[in-house]
Amino acid sequence: MNTPLLVALALGVLAPGLVCHGVEAVDVAAKPAGPWKSYPTRTLDDLPSIAAAPADAGLNRFGGRTDRPSRATGFFRTERIDGRWWLIDPEGGRFIHRAVVSVSMQRAPGAVAALQQKFGGEEPWATQTAAWLHEQGFNGLGAWSDTTRLRAAPQKLAYTLIWNFMSSYGRKRGGTYQLPGHTGYPKNAIFVFDPEFEIFCDEHARQLEATKNDPWLLGHFTDNELPLKRDTLANFLSLPETDPGFRAAQAFLRERRGATATIKDATEVDQQDFLALVVDRYLGLVTRAIRRVDPNHLVLGSRFHGMQVRYPETFRTAGRHLDVVAVNYYHAWSADPKLVAMWERESGRPYLITEWYAKGMDAPGLANVSGAGWVVKTQRDRGRFYENFTLSLLESKGCVGWHWFKYIDNDPEDTKADPSNRDSNKGIVSNRYEPYADVLTAMKRINERTYRLIEHFDAGK
Repeated sequence: MNTPLLVALALGVLAPGLVCHGVEAVDVAAKPAGPWKSYPTRTLDDLPSIAAAPADAGLNRFGGRTDRPSRATGFFRTERIDGRWWLIDPEGGRFIHRAVVSVSMQRAPGAVAALQQKFGGEEPWATQTAAWLHEQGFNGLGAWSDTTRLRAAPQKLAYTLIWNFMSSYGRKRGGTYQLPGHTGYPKNAIFVFDPEFEIFCDEHARQLEATKNDPWLLGHFTDNELPLKRDTLANFLSLPETDPGFRAAQAFLRERRGATATIKDATEVDQQDFLALVVDRYLGLVTRAIRRVDPNHLVLGSRFHGMQVRYPETFRTAGRHLDVVAVNYYHAWSADPKLVAMWERESGRPYLITEWYAKGMDAPGLANVSGAGWVVKTQRDRGRFYENFTLSLLESKGCVGWHWFKYIDNDPEDTKADPSNRDSNKGIVSNRYEPYADVLTAMKRINERTYRLIEHFDAGK
């Protein structure tokens, strides 16, 4: 065993008695990017009794367990049972959502030609892809998927929708711009105090009418990766004095620190409380708008990311509004048990990992410069990372699922793609729709034994 693994075992990072491996990886999105380093990596081989066991059996059409039924409501809901959070599927089965993000078609000319040759058209692609995802042990679709076509496929998948309340309002209002992976706002200050935003939310939410009675819809994302940071108060106070956001921040600070207070007078508590106020106002407005139209489905939030995943105040506030807290979790080789415990403790809700991935250097034609995920050397290493990360999630009793980012590799021919999606091996298929066998083998064996693994960890074995 190499030195990093010995150190990890000595520090108690890994459970004693496990035979673990080292996978070399680098976090190219870190500032600054580090060197190649060997990370302790646990796989299903380290749990031989589970690895040798057959796939989970006795599942209903949604993929939920039938042996321990809960109250069925016809839609997905959440329930905490014996200390562990579950999604409860429409038929009352305990359910963990294993999904893939952006299950959709590439639009560059080479990819269009490859799709036609491999599938024979868009509708056959949807039918075959839905069935194929089931074969890999997935039971769901993450954000930005082609739900219109995939919902019509014979093999159904529990899907999610993303509505972009704030970024859509921003496009209408003006002033937003594209950043890698998400929308940018003036001074990193979202327009949550605009009187028009509340009106917009009610109008925007009318689109939810079309799916409000669909039992296969898991829930709604409200936006993606909003700039919710500890410097939010300073950001709002740097807006023009006529901006509603500036006036709200100024009133907040002056009420606390006096009529002539400036950002220099703000305490750390002031900054935390103002961030909580912004999150509270945003989630209050969007969730009320959603539930007026669709009271049946889960509200999953704005996909917290970056430093905001470490702020107790964001989760504490989110718990007052959301059913499940969505988190895009990067720069972690395994789920940090103290961090994810904080998410559950402060929110009082389960969490769903809605973006995470690793890129392999053996994918031809892809430089792996863009994006936030880890870089590893091979597809087999990508599979080992999947196993290691999901095992750490399943040990947490607050996790109700994960969404791998994403279905198909970036295509350098697609010059209109978001800057974070230009040249990287993020997919489980190439940008010519060829599956990556090594990573899929690892994914499948975890996916098909999710409920066995939960029983194993909950029994403390």
